[in-house]
Amino acid sequence: MLFKDVIGQQATKQHLAEMVEQNRLSHALLFLGKEGSGALPLAMAFAQYIVSLPQPSPVVEDLFGGMTSLEPTPSYIHPDDIASQSAFQRAGQLIHPDLHFSYPVIPKKPGDKPTSTDYIAEWREFVQSYPYGNVYDWLQFIGAENKQGNITADECNDIIRQLSLKSFESEYKVLLLWMPEYLGKEGNKLLKLIEEPPPNTLFILVAENDEQILPTILSRCQLVKIPQLENSEIEQALTARANVPPDTARQIAGICEGNYREALQLLQHADEDWQSLLRDWLNATLKGGPIAQVKFVEETSKLGREKQKQFLRYFNHLLEQSIRIKVLGAEQVMLGDNEKDFAQRLNKIASVSQQQAIIEELDRAAYYVERNANAKMLFQALTIKLYHIIQNKTLILVS
Repeated sequence: MLFKDVIGQQATKQHLAEMVEQNRLSHALLFLGKEGSGALPLAMAFAQYIVSLPQPSPVVEDLFGGMTSLEPTPSYIHPDDIASQSAFQRAGQLIHPDLHFSYPVIPKKPGDKPTSTDYIAEWREFVQSYPYGNVYDWLQFIGAENKQGNITADECNDIIRQLSLKSFESEYKVLLLWMPEYLGKEGNKLLKLIEEPPPNTLFILVAENDEQILPTILSRCQLVKIPQLENSEIEQALTARANVPPDTARQIAGICEGNYREALQLLQHADEDWQSLLRDWLNATLKGGPIAQVKFVEETSKLGREKQKQFLRYFNHLLEQSIRIKVLGAEQVMLGDNEKDFAQRLNKIASVSQQQAIIEELDRAAYYVERNANAKMLFQALTIKLYHIIQNKTLILVS
């Protein structure tokens, strides 16, 4: 994977390239970015770049007592030009002997003490197929179902063993540790290694939530913040990589909130008529009464977690656009005619403050959906909350 294969993040890519060019590379980096921002593919591209750099030429004593290189020292190579190096072929396939990985795993059978190397074949396939996947995708990929993944004490011991060896062919040994949030107190085994690593050893930690990382590990890393993607970057990626029509790409980019993983999930259900479902919900909430509300809750509870979450995100998206229309004017908001009309109707139902209150409730509901909340209870409670937020505004949203 090259830098140019990673969506957006131009400023961060430039910063990383300058660190290498100016010889300011820290021995421990923490790539911190929310789900779908591209922290993992960017860290992967950087790790592959580092182990593919040519080693400095050996220096020997010449006939007159001076020191000279056997070959000219190679000049700086930009990350997007590293594919020309022979070592990159192995790094790109994740089989380079100086490139090591650590990630949450599960026991393959009761009593096992699993390490990342037990799942290296699955890891290579996952990263190449789903570079923007999250830890839930990974655990489902290896058949975890409801099991909790971990980075265990045995894994920490294996990391110490691997990094104590000399590098095989690269100047650097690189460990990419994904999701250090899954390191319990066992992670303290790595403190001395991270603080005083062997020469030319690079740690790259990739995380989503720094508050869940051991403070002792966090304090030993140089932070590299990975911002969320811009809507235009996601729109362009969907059009170029997934052949998505521009109008659909624009709509998905507006809903996914800078999360490319979420954009791909939305793409799988791009033909869903969320607007009709939302119209039914609001009419049931404001005019239909308890029977219509219970019917809606029953139907929605059968959608499945991903569809429920996407439906909530779609409602949030329309509310945000509705607020923008009220503040900026309809001509300043890029929406299809149907969505724009619906957003304007939302302005008749609720004020800006009411819409903001609804957005907060929807965000909270999406959070609980991700954590397997009971769908019937959640949507029933959410329906009641929506009614109380907009109880005196009862415009029916006709088709």
